[in-house]
Amino acid sequence: MDKSQFLKNSPNPIRSAVKVGNSVLLDKPWRKFPEFNTETLQQLKEAVVDYKPNSETNVSAANILLIGQIGAGKSSFFNSVNSIFRGKITSKARCGSFEHSLTTVFRKYTMKDHNTGQNLKIRLCDTRGFEEEYKIEAQEIGYILDGNVPDRHQFNPSSPFTTETFGFIRNPQLSDKIHCVAFVVDGSTIDVMPEEILKQLKELQGRMNQRNIPQVVYMTKMDKVCPKVDKDTANMFYSSGVRDAIDKMSDIMGLPRGYIMPIKNYESETGLEPNTDILILKALQQTTDFADDYMEEQLDKMAAEKRREEKH
Repeated sequence: MDKSQFLKNSPNPIRSAVKVGNSVLLDKPWRKFPEFNTETLQQLKEAVVDYKPNSETNVSAANILLIGQIGAGKSSFFNSVNSIFRGKITSKARCGSFEHSLTTVFRKYTMKDHNTGQNLKIRLCDTRGFEEEYKIEAQEIGYILDGNVPDRHQFNPSSPFTTETFGFIRNPQLSDKIHCVAFVVDGSTIDVMPEEILKQLKELQGRMNQRNIPQVVYMTKMDKVCPKVDKDTANMFYSSGVRDAIDKMSDIMGLPRGYIMPIKNYESETGLEPNTDILILKALQQTTDFADDYMEEQLDKMAAEKRREEKH
């Protein structure tokens, strides 16, 4: 059945209920987005490969913190990005559906483009996922945001990270800090997200807001929200179910809808799919734009502090 037939046979598609599998395709896309074609994919890949922070910041790579509930797809997102630039499906970060978080170490992952041989100027930082029973300490996240936590630090729920922890970075530079946070959320389960998880999300978001760190949301598993997206990810921005899930997440997080990006990670696939790559790369590109905004703001802040010191 093509899209026009699907719409014709669907009762009131614009107001279709938000339920998994009860999504329909709309006549027009609900978000302006580049066309899904080879040219768009090539442009996005080149933009991400060519990206580098402003030289005035003395930052070699943007640090993007991935944070979210266990099983939402944090490590899978890194693996998906890494796969795109390796040209094949890879699994460098451990991922899967387990009772407890597979990520036990704070990692700043670097990625290399296999065509040029150069490292991307983006680091995806992975930390353990939230669980109802094992709460992530807001102070611990504060130390990660501020650049106090060294790469490969081993988390220990019974011994939170403190200023006395071995490896604590006492004088972090801008290059050590987190420049943008990406909340990774399972879009197919937002209706049943536990209250304790929502509470943790908002508490951690408060720490980020205090520091003026920009935030985005990567909504994963959107293929489970809409069968038509499962069939072809190019249908993402025609799907009423995806649109309604984005609206709901926007209300929960208090973020503009444009900051919430529906994607699909590589999970069961054995080869790369161009439309899936486009969604992931566009989300990553927008995230680096926000990271640049934060770094430039920090430069302005440091310049203002220096002027104040000179006056005194």
